[in-house]
Amino acid sequence: MGQTMTEKILSRAAGRRVRPGEIAEVAVDLVMTNDITAPLSIREFKKTGLERVFDPSKVVFVPDHFVPAKDIKAAEQAKVMREFALEQGAVYFEVGRAGIEHVVLPENGLTLPGQVIIGADSHTCTYGAFNAFATGMGSTDIAAAMALGTTWVRVPPTIKLVYHGTLPEGIGGKDLILYTIGQIGVDGALYSVMEFTGPVIDALDMDSRIAMANMAIEAGAKTGIFACDDRTREWLARVADRPYEPVDSDPDAEYAKVIEFDVSNLKPLVALPHLPSNVYPADEVGDLPIDQVVIGSCTNGRISDLREVAKILKGRQVHPNVRCIIIPGSQEVAKQATKEGLADIFLEAGAVFSTSTCGPCLGGYMGILAKGERCVSTTNRNFRGRMGHREAEIILAGPQVAAASAVLGRVASPAALN
Repeated sequence: MGQTMTEKILSRAAGRRVRPGEIAEVAVDLVMTNDITAPLSIREFKKTGLERVFDPSKVVFVPDHFVPAKDIKAAEQAKVMREFALEQGAVYFEVGRAGIEHVVLPENGLTLPGQVIIGADSHTCTYGAFNAFATGMGSTDIAAAMALGTTWVRVPPTIKLVYHGTLPEGIGGKDLILYTIGQIGVDGALYSVMEFTGPVIDALDMDSRIAMANMAIEAGAKTGIFACDDRTREWLARVADRPYEPVDSDPDAEYAKVIEFDVSNLKPLVALPHLPSNVYPADEVGDLPIDQVVIGSCTNGRISDLREVAKILKGRQVHPNVRCIIIPGSQEVAKQATKEGLADIFLEAGAVFSTSTCGPCLGGYMGILAKGERCVSTTNRNFRGRMGHREAEIILAGPQVAAASAVLGRVASPAALN
């Protein structure tokens, strides 16, 4: 019996052939943590009595959740991480030269095919877009991995998702993953790998693949993964100068389930409160007024997302009753958006163009919702209290729907602007 790409990666990292359900100790290629989770990991690491992490070139620290520091506590959290990272000579990305971890790491060629990547953040699964096994873990597990260079994992089964048809114009990865979660539910891939395949996936650009892998966790998955193809290699040729070993699933690989979709007639989608699976076409929601729009995050804060938003906002104005907050995913994205004139378009339209940060996505700052407020957001979660008050509402959408909604002051498909 053959193996899936995930089973091959974990077998290589374990030094033996593994099967779903087994617990395996695997070597890690990258360990990542951020300003929320790093201080706890550092504290637990110091309890080991070790003075050095296993390999500073494979341990990455990214301040992104509460930076630039929103208060004294946030500043102290970042300070603990900064001092430890510099002391260890680890990979460290400072404010003003970096951004959101799941944008920054791929941008810098750190996420490569065939790797085992763990991070103290649930959306570490983002890196599966690059044919890696990538998953989130708790801070204590991250501490152990920083010390040993290994971790344990129960080998997950794989669900093969096959997407047929041709995507309509304006439909991207965010719509595809919302559609998928709407179909299978928030526990539809519980502790499984979502392996994204099919002709639609083959034609998908890397940014859309990243958005899909990013939200695999919202279906309960351990991770999501894509094959390495010419699009992957083209991306990596621009950012990485290290060799890598991609993996493919064998033709006779065993899957827990195979699910097929025809997405030829897919429309721009939204996920209404309070689950990512509560999915409807944006143009069928009705007259649902909004107070805020957030565009950015590790899901949709890349330059391609901002270009789509600029196309819609150019020559238009954000609705007077709406706060539109646009957050580039990294400093590089912000620089490119400025160079292309996108930032001017956003400002002329009446939007805020922010420093790169996770900010409002986790209810951190720069866009907290009050009781009764409603927000359309390109982020990845819309649970109660995620972005502020428990009685606020978050509606998940792709960048085009978010921009159109900002203009019209209600949940809207871009077609409603015509």
